[in-house]
Amino acid sequence: MEIEKHIQLYLVTDEKACLGRDFFWVVEEAVKGGVTMVQLREKELGTRAFIEKGKRLKDLLDMYGVPLIINDRVDVALAIDAAGVHVGQSDMPFAILKNLLPPEKITGLSVESKWQVQEAEDWNVSYIAASPLFSTPSKTDTESPWGMSGLRWMRDNTHHPVVVIGGLSETNTKQAITNGAKGIAVISAICSAPSPYEAAQNLRARIVAGVQS
Repeated sequence: MEIEKHIQLYLVTDEKACLGRDFFWVVEEAVKGGVTMVQLREKELGTRAFIEKGKRLKDLLDMYGVPLIINDRVDVALAIDAAGVHVGQSDMPFAILKNLLPPEKITGLSVESKWQVQEAEDWNVSYIAASPLFSTPSKTDTESPWGMSGLRWMRDNTHHPVVVIGGLSETNTKQAITNGAKGIAVISAICSAPSPYEAAQNLRARIVAGVQS
């Protein structure tokens, strides 16, 4: 499936996690290193600034053939013709989201509990994101971490491709893939790395190793 190729190494952006370095440089280095999809997540920007940043990022990613996903803001995604939208459980209800987006757009949904996974079985989502896989400072408003046992349960109880986010690193990425994840989503593991290029390259190598094992 095309979506499974895109979600393998999924970068969720965070300007603060870039540690003062140029945001677009960090993203481009990560893409050069192997990132396959990027989500622009902005909780504080106004609409005009969000659109301007999104358009510049989309122009950059288009050069590499990497899809841009917008977190929550359907209006921004439509304004810049982004590849899709990702929503959490407290964001716009998925049923409404689907009606607002063209059918070819990618739609992602965070899931924090088993009943949310089961609820999503009736929806035409492109992927679901287990949030969080492990506890992490950037995921403090979610339910208990899924852990590897929860990931295996999800693998056995959903037909949707599963992305995992929260605490992913070089040490556990291969394990996440072998336990059922089709991709990993990271923030600080790439954005805060001394070399975003090398961090992405190393994570991508572990994803490939997990797929092949």
